[in-house]
Amino acid sequence: MNIEIIGTAAGILSCITFMPQVLRTWKLKSADEISPVMFVIAMISTLLWLIYGILIHSFSMIFTNIVVCSLSLVMLVMIIAFRDNKNRGKVPESK
Repeated sequence: MNIEIIGTAAGILSCITFMPQVLRTWKLKSADEISPVMFVIAMISTLLWLIYGILIHSFSMIFTNIVVCSLSLVMLVMIIAFRDNKNRGKVPESK
């Protein structure tokens, strides 16, 4: 049995874990309760795993970490974009 099959199955499940949050944030156009630090850490972690996967020539690690890193980046962009949307139209408080 090729161990890459197990790695690919695990990788697909890892990718799926991020999808509900990405889809919910997109649907609500709000990231108020989302921690950007978590997604920065996830992105750094997946970049390191991606490098490792490339170095050991593991398709499952490369595939998984490209997808998860991309989803982390999408979440960070949405967090920034929706924060800006939330603040548009508000009058700054006077001192």
